[in-house]
Amino acid sequence: MRITRSLSAIIATILIAAIPLAASAQFSVGVGFTVGSPPPPLPVYSMPVAPYPNWQWTPGYWAWGSAGYYWVPGVWVAPPSVGVYWTPGYWGYASGGYGWNAGYWGPSVGFYGGINYGFGYFGAGFVGGYWSGGAFRYNTAVVNVNRTYIHNVYVNKTVIHGNVYNHVSYNGGHGGISARPTPAQLDARRHGIAPTSAQVTHARVAAQDRNLYANVNHGKPPVTAASKPFNDSNKPAGSAPVTAADKHTAQSDVKANGGKSYAPATHSSNTQPHHNHPTSSTGHGSGHPYSSHPAGHPQGSMQGHPQGGQGKPPSGGQGKPPSGGDHGKPPKH
Repeated sequence: MRITRSLSAIIATILIAAIPLAASAQFSVGVGFTVGSPPPPLPVYSMPVAPYPNWQWTPGYWAWGSAGYYWVPGVWVAPPSVGVYWTPGYWGYASGGYGWNAGYWGPSVGFYGGINYGFGYFGAGFVGGYWSGGAFRYNTAVVNVNRTYIHNVYVNKTVIHGNVYNHVSYNGGHGGISARPTPAQLDARRHGIAPTSAQVTHARVAAQDRNLYANVNHGKPPVTAASKPFNDSNKPAGSAPVTAADKHTAQSDVKANGGKSYAPATHSSNTQPHHNHPTSSTGHGSGHPYSSHPAGHPQGSMQGHPQGGQGKPPSGGQGKPPSGGDHGKPPKH
């Protein structure tokens, strides 16, 4: 049994190492503004079970596309390397409009606008698990793991105490979250690693489905989460192309809100000119995220009861999950 588990961990590590990056640490991002119109509230949804060991949960978010805001379903993805964590992107208000700050990978979790995306991303840091000895240990109090094939689990329900979910999907502006980044969180973004090609493709496919646009689903997307990233052969159920009428409706909505959608601008994520302003925009334009990203909240994770087995705390001392302002850092052993 011990040999079987070791082989599974080795295979999972090899698979992660083989995952292509969208671009290296320097990656191009853009900004799409819609003046006076923040993204819709985050929908409540359930987290699908993790498909493979070491895969990481990336929360769903509202992105900006050809027909306005659209939902990019939350999804499990293979990280670009062992030991890194995902920092979700977020919408921030600045200069009269809302702009996207792209998500990224890194050895610690940085600032994501104070947005409560659920499933361990409660506004600051990450409490859904941590890396230990080359394997990821999942906190089944907030993430959904099938213990039949994933054995590195523990339960820590204390991270849920005091968690308040309010559906707000943006930082700053009227009704937005007022959180501000720490110097350490700003530094984490400066050294962020690009989303993987699977993440970029997942967002692109979502942008091509009219049913995921808020103008069509009225803020209630029919597909909110996926166990594996979308691609050209794995699309959202009932996927339908965006129509000219959908695009016209989005343009009308922008004008009605007293503004316009600005053309995407690009720059390196490692040299973002507005890093010191928590509501700066650094999204990804051209219709899909790494282009635009905020996320949604899992019905279970936000409440601390994801679907699936809760599991038992592991025996033996393997460290404690990260805590404090920069949750997500691997514990010291």
